[in-house]
Amino acid sequence: MHLRVLTLNVLNLEGDPRRQDILNAEIRRLDPDLVSFQEVVVTEEHDQLARLLDGTGLHGTHQVHTLGYPVPWSDRYGGTALATRWPHTVVETLDLRLPETGEVHPWGAIGAVVDIPGEGELLFVATTNGASLGNEWARERHVVKLAELDDRHRRRLPTIVAGDFNARPEASSIRFMRSLQSLDGRTASYYDAWEIAGDGPGHTWTYENPSAAWIMDYIIRQPNFGMRIDYVFVGTSQNRHLDGECRITRAQLAFDRPIDGIWPSDHYGVLVDCELSGNVERFQRQPLPYEPAAGAAQ
Repeated sequence: MHLRVLTLNVLNLEGDPRRQDILNAEIRRLDPDLVSFQEVVVTEEHDQLARLLDGTGLHGTHQVHTLGYPVPWSDRYGGTALATRWPHTVVETLDLRLPETGEVHPWGAIGAVVDIPGEGELLFVATTNGASLGNEWARERHVVKLAELDDRHRRRLPTIVAGDFNARPEASSIRFMRSLQSLDGRTASYYDAWEIAGDGPGHTWTYENPSAAWIMDYIIRQPNFGMRIDYVFVGTSQNRHLDGECRITRAQLAFDRPIDGIWPSDHYGVLVDCELSGNVERFQRQPLPYEPAAGAAQ
């Protein structure tokens, strides 16, 4: 079956208040099945998640709903949220704060199991990793925690992890996610959807976006700078999801142009189309040449 995944940093409640209606209208137009949101404000006074999902038919959960407490600064900078076409069950929420960094980090990670009709259960993880460009070691800690969460809760279908990783593809945290290096004595095993099916550099945080340019002037101070820091990762089938697959067919930017003169956010979103199957018998019946056949002496 076809599955559409979206990740988007919505820039909390900053800027023109009309942004919220623009975001909602574009989400309804794109019609995703799984959504990872970052910087979503949910307090007693503001429920940004409800406004984003109004009329979409999606089921949403914010980290405050499952952590059971508001993380400091989340009233201003928001938290992580996810939304799914079908009902989901949250299996774990991670508080990703690392006090030793001295950073303000109100964003966590949410793992939820979604029962995909006709295909089976899938673990979907929404995350927001460390924001300081100089603290890659903190993002290394975060991705190891994400991989451990996947180990505890993965299902038959390939796990999907999506969010704002605040790191370029060559960073150690992203290399870890792509199976290109180990961290803390372990490895992860995901496909980077943009690497598989994207077109061009795929920058999601760039000077081309006026909503990002001012903060980039403050942090980067280099002209014409852009980075790909928002990702959709799909778990590999080998050794983890032997009877299921998620074939990435297209990856594109979303929310990457002004609407009625208003830029939707300071990040562009990433929209990924996949073909999902929970009944792939050939993986069970045809072991790879270097794997022992069933019943063979070890």
